Amino acid sequence: MVKRTIISIFCLVFGFTGYYSFCLDVPISRITDDSAFRASVKESWLGESPGRVLAKTNVMHNLPGGGRIELRAEAGQNEFMVIFARELTGMYNGRSVNTGQFPGWAQGSWILTRRRDTGAPVRIRVFPRSDPYTYVQFRPFSGDKCQMDLVLYDAYIIRSMPLPVSLERLYTMPVAEVLNLAGNKFPRRYFEPNPDDYRDQRLLIAQIREHLPELNFADDGAINETGSYVFIKTGLNQPNVQTGLNCSGFTKWLIDGILKPVTGRRLELTPLKEPFGNRGTSFTDIWEELRDPFFGLDWIRNLASQAWTVLRAPSFGTLDEIEVRRETFSQIIVRNGPNITVQSYPGFLSNAGYGVEGLHPLLYTLAIDEPGRFYLAAVNNEIGPPTIETNLRGRPRMRQYFHVAALIPYFNEYGVFQVAVFESAAETSINAFKSRYPGQQVNLVRIPVETKFAP
Repeated sequence: MVKRTIISIFCLVFGFTGYYSFCLDVPISRITDDSAFRASVKESWLGESPGRVLAKTNVMHNLPGGGRIELRAEAGQNEFMVIFARELTGMYNGRSVNTGQFPGWAQGSWILTRRRDTGAPVRIRVFPRSDPYTYVQFRPFSGDKCQMDLVLYDAYIIRSMPLPVSLERLYTMPVAEVLNLAGNKFPRRYFEPNPDDYRDQRLLIAQIREHLPELNFADDGAINETGSYVFIKTGLNQPNVQTGLNCSGFTKWLIDGILKPVTGRRLELTPLKEPFGNRGTSFTDIWEELRDPFFGLDWIRNLASQAWTVLRAPSFGTLDEIEVRRETFSQIIVRNGPNITVQSYPGFLSNAGYGVEGLHPLLYTLAIDEPGRFYLAAVNNEIGPPTIETNLRGRPRMRQYFHVAALIPYFNEYGVFQVAVFESAAETSINAFKSRYPGQQVNLVRIPVETKFAP
């Protein structure tokens, strides 16, 4: 791992937003080609001995088609990189400007990683978007073939796809020509989002944020159909001195805010607690009253069904329509301190959903493929004593849904991917959400995005 690259590629992400707003990316086909420049330095930078490359000073190059590149080498313990870093562009005071920053992940940047001992090529990484977490990667396979990976937020959308060219041939090939080798197997849409498609999400998020200061947290708290603060379990009124919402009550408040402008009323509480769809087994049936293991799952399913039924039609409110069950990727990169491993990812599991470790890339692909949606999440895990001896005492280990939240993935007006996370009467973050529930599962249901919000 190259320490400086960790800083330049990851820690600098969006670090200039106090002055600049970006990224101002173009379609992949319009990225200025730098293959001629790479060809001109092939021997001196891409094929030269590691010691000589690492001793070189940075080179600034102006591309004939526009844009600048900073060519530099960065060393790690066992590897080093030759980086063709594009200049980051952005908006400043309403106009497009060059930022003077070359982080290594700006759109069009190209990086060759080589071994320090032998100089052998390890991988080529290309950034079709100004986003350090979305890139295409090429690895050697044989003398006349290489392998392509497509990584989105640590998920392999493509893994080890063979291409009929050697890795060294890519040194001087235009990136667009290389991607064309993959044909229609390369999902170009994941690198070319249209920020205009997410105006409604941005407006809804702004309205939710505007109302958050009015809310407080209260355990088991919700607002009933008459507008009174009550306890979800009993329906009794909350004491006036400490009214508030818990995670479930907050998601109801959110859906009420979307539906009330259409229906003129809030949802009733009791129907939201009713079982919805297939869940559990005959074993869990006897624990429904005592432990209510599927409360969170039933709650978000009922909310989603109501939303789709009111805003679209009853046929949109079925479980098959509202529940997210896509299988976009099967491998993810797992980071544990300095250790990085590639692990299998099972995707959607019935009665459980998705592992939280794959939530971020899942939301990215959902944002691209379903731009008019946001999601309610029900966090769940197996809870209870793990041993048979303890189970006999009446507390078996079973899956329980214990927390719900609203997740709104979107691209801002400059094309930067973000996820707004709202839970328990507050806004948090996707990183905080993931780190709070390591190794646990998240079930997702779709909600149509609406811009009229009146909770």
